[in-house]
Amino acid sequence: MKPRTAVLIWSLALVAAAQAAEYPAPHEGDFIARDFKFTSGAKLPELRLHYRTLGKPVKDAQGITQNAVLIMHGTTGSGAQFIRPEFAGELFGSGQPLDATKFFIVLPDDIGHGKSSKPSDGMHAKFPNYGYRDMVEAEYRLLTEGLGVNHARLVMGTSMGGMHTWLWGEIHPEFMDALMPLASLPTQISGRNRVWRRIVIDAIRNDPAWSAGDYKTQPPSLRTAAEMLWFMSSNPILRQKEAPSLAGTDEVLDKFVNDYVKTSDANDVLYAVEASRDYDPGPNLEKIRAPLLAINSADDLINPPELGILEHEIKRVAKGRALVIPLSDKTRGHGSHTMAALWKDQLVDLLKRSERKSGL
Repeated sequence: MKPRTAVLIWSLALVAAAQAAEYPAPHEGDFIARDFKFTSGAKLPELRLHYRTLGKPVKDAQGITQNAVLIMHGTTGSGAQFIRPEFAGELFGSGQPLDATKFFIVLPDDIGHGKSSKPSDGMHAKFPNYGYRDMVEAEYRLLTEGLGVNHARLVMGTSMGGMHTWLWGEIHPEFMDALMPLASLPTQISGRNRVWRRIVIDAIRNDPAWSAGDYKTQPPSLRTAAEMLWFMSSNPILRQKEAPSLAGTDEVLDKFVNDYVKTSDANDVLYAVEASRDYDPGPNLEKIRAPLLAINSADDLINPPELGILEHEIKRVAKGRALVIPLSDKTRGHGSHTMAALWKDQLVDLLKRSERKSGL
């Protein structure tokens, strides 16, 4: 290797190391929720919840947790999705809005996702059907029983995690100081949002190769699910730039689908998409007491702003505010929720509005 090449490689390695050191490495662990009862009445003797944490919890003289931040992921995702430059790199570093030297950040893998208990672990379609309320209960038990957190400075989430955030505000209204749902609407799944989910659900359940969930190899319908996820997750302008021709579109889509099916499971996807069936925060929005900031983007195909739902329903939240980020070359459709640079100034404002005597 030539000296200049070696120096260049070493310099790049130092830059990468410096970037990685901008925030602490997350700690990973598993919490076992024993005798977990689902809203359906089904039970699991042990429900495993995987999680990542950054920072350390701080409690006041009365033993109340002061600095916990719960961040929940989207459908088919995991807590790992937040450990990336556009999210953690914008929020968790020194002096940033959720500085991990000051906050105790909790990133769970929800039921059926990531390294938590899920159908593909072995139960397949015999795994209990779970809904969003089951997932919120599991998150609550992780915080309180698993991590000893009895109060949250902030509860926030993206997409499915955003929907969980609305439910958190209703089910545990005194538990948090602030709420920040991203890329979500405070109403039951309906319209186009329900239709794309039904397409995925029907494709898998009606696929003969699914074999009632006991397939030996992934059924072809998993590809249909992947295609729908690609279709709904960005905005038309970006997709046109990415795939400007017929052949180019096929190439881009095929690559995404082929990569997706290598690491995904049809039962896991089916359960994750079906879980939204019990989501409906609409009747209880008045129960939300903490300051809440809901942020969507104008180019979100899953939560289109032209419906006017967010603007109408936020009026029922006593301390609620809503923001729709305009379309720009920086927005990413539904995926704008993970581009923290787009909304982190608003997060800073929310933290100030909900500031406690502790100063956090």
